[in-house]
This record gives sequence, C-alpha cells and structure tokens, in this order.
Amino acid sequence: MKQVLTADLKPGMVTAARIYTPRGQFLFETGSILTAQMIAHISYYSVPSVPIVDEVNEEERLHKFLHQHPPFETRAQKIQHSQEYQIFSQKFNHNISTLRTALNDCILRSKELDTAELLTETLNLFAAHTTTISMFDMLHNLRQIDDSTYAHSINVAIISRMIGMWLSYPDKELDLLTLCGMLHDIGKCCVPSQIISKPSKLTPEEYSEVQKHTLLGYELLKPMALDDHVKNVALMHHERCDGSGYPQHLQDAEIDDFAAIVAIADVYDAMTANRCYRAGLCPFEVIAQFEQEGLQKYKPQYILTFLNRIANTYINNTVRLNDGTVGEIVLINKRLTRPTIRTGPQEFINLEERLDLYVQAII
Repeated sequence: MKQVLTADLKPGMVTAARIYTPRGQFLFETGSILTAQMIAHISYYSVPSVPIVDEVNEEERLHKFLHQHPPFETRAQKIQHSQEYQIFSQKFNHNISTLRTALNDCILRSKELDTAELLTETLNLFAAHTTTISMFDMLHNLRQIDDSTYAHSINVAIISRMIGMWLSYPDKELDLLTLCGMLHDIGKCCVPSQIISKPSKLTPEEYSEVQKHTLLGYELLKPMALDDHVKNVALMHHERCDGSGYPQHLQDAEIDDFAAIVAIADVYDAMTANRCYRAGLCPFEVIAQFEQEGLQKYKPQYILTFLNRIANTYINNTVRLNDGTVGEIVLINKRLTRPTIRTGPQEFINLEERLDLYVQAII
C-alpha cells in the first residue's frame, strides 16, 4: 500500500482502504477502482491523499480499470423496435460481411481492394439519417451485437466521418476520412485470431504482437494505389501528440491529421463498446478521461471539437447518477461531464452545482 496525493491520482488506481472526507463522510469502499469522475469527487471534498494498492505495472492498472463497470442497459429499446433500426441493422451487418470478405481476399488472395464498393456500403448507412445524433443512437445499440475488428472498423469510419462533418470538411475529404477509418485496423487481420479474440488479459508477448498491427497494416497498404492518408492512418492511429504512442513515438505535427482524427474515433469506440472480456465504459467517463489528458495526447483542434459535439449527442438520454438517481439529460453545460438532468416534471439537477454527483451510467 502507498499513500498517493489526490493531485497524482490516476484512473485505474485501486483504493487500499475506505475513503472518507476530512469531516468523516464516507466516499468509497476498499478496492474501488478509481475513475476520472471519482477522482474529481475526491478532490471536491479536499481529501489530501488516498491509500492505493501497489500495482505491478501500468498495463495491469489499465486492465483492472477496464473491468470495473458492470454491463448497463441503454435507452434504446424503443429504437431497437423501430423499422428504421431494423433497416440500419441489416445494412450494417451487410457492411460487415462486405468488409470481412474484401480484407480476407486482399490478405489471403492478394486481391485488389475495391475501395469504391467499401465506401458506398458505409455511405448507405448515412442515407436514412439527417443528424449525427440518430447515427449515434444506432451505433450505441449495434455495438452490443458484434465486437469484431470489422464492426469496430465500420464504427470508426462512421465516427471519423462525423468528426469531419463537424469540422466542415468537403465531401471529397469526408469520403477519404471514412475510408481511412474503415482500413485503419487492417493489420489486425494479420495478427493471430486467438490473440485478437482472447477473452482475458493479454500477456506482454501477446500485447507486443497486437502492437505490430500498425506496421503490418502499413506494409499491406503501401504498394496499393491509395491516398497516402489511408496508409499513414494504418501506421499512425496509435501515435499520440506527447510521444507516448506507437510504433514510432511521433509527436504533434509529425502525425498525419487524418490519423489524429481516426485516433480519437478509435479510442472512443473501443472504450464505450462492449467487448468479450469487459463491459463498455459510460460515455461520460470516457469524455472525462479525454478532458483529463486530451490536450496532451490529441491535436487540440480535433479533440475539442469532438468533445463538445459528442456530449450533445447524449441529450435526451436517460442516465443514472452515482447516488442512484435516474433522470434525463436536458442540457450539456460548459463542463461537459456535468450536464443538467431532469428527474421529474419540474425537478432538475444541475451537476455543475452538485459536484458530489456525477453521471455513472447511461441506461
């Protein structure tokens, strides 16, 4: 056990004892795995330091963090019963099949990628939607159906295109950005499937194998007649502006702009989606993590646009707060993770004024 200053707490750290405020108010139980919002909660009550379980390494801490949240239901029952959702789901599943076939043919049979067909399939998903909010409603539900690399790649393609739309990119660049998102993880098709789909923690050797997918993807795409952005995204989507990424530890302007956008979409989808080995995090927890480290790791012009717009896509969602209160988001405030919640016909909670509360789950 070690005593860690509140200012030095990190998401994923595990409490070694019960946490109380200086006045003796109970906050968190022994063995609680800290989230960004829990740390803000501790700071709000002026707790000077917290006893923390000694971790073996950073990877182990992150692994525990990702396992902390139990599965939660979404508000999507009504959406799932709608005809619009049924059509979208069919198109999405067909898109997965098309992408799987195309990538397998490319890798196993050296068949040229028909990028026009791949792009058309994904653009068809946008055809019935006039707002990005409805697209996120659909994606939030579809993530429960398929957690494969192919489904993730389509999600990232869609989210990347949305970011491009928020940035007012012209159609040609939007199409290119969509293709970049679709092919960003092509290198994972060359990593042994038993590693990619392993339902438990990867060994250091296995994790090292997974990291190779960036180089493998780049080598696959390098000889093809594709825009350089597509190749760079396959190589650089795990790079971070502070140099903490891989495989080349690039920084800031060294990272392709399209790769910087896809990186945000990739992390957001991976963290919020359910996986075979853990439940997805609450989107507001992911937003809190982005706020905590985003300006260091991601290009500011992209992460700030993303955070402001993504938070607004959750207006009208039903949420559960950390004290068990259930309500509906009616307004996104300046502090994005602290929206205003309606809990009754004329009853509202402004989380900017109630720092003892935070959004724990979307239900």
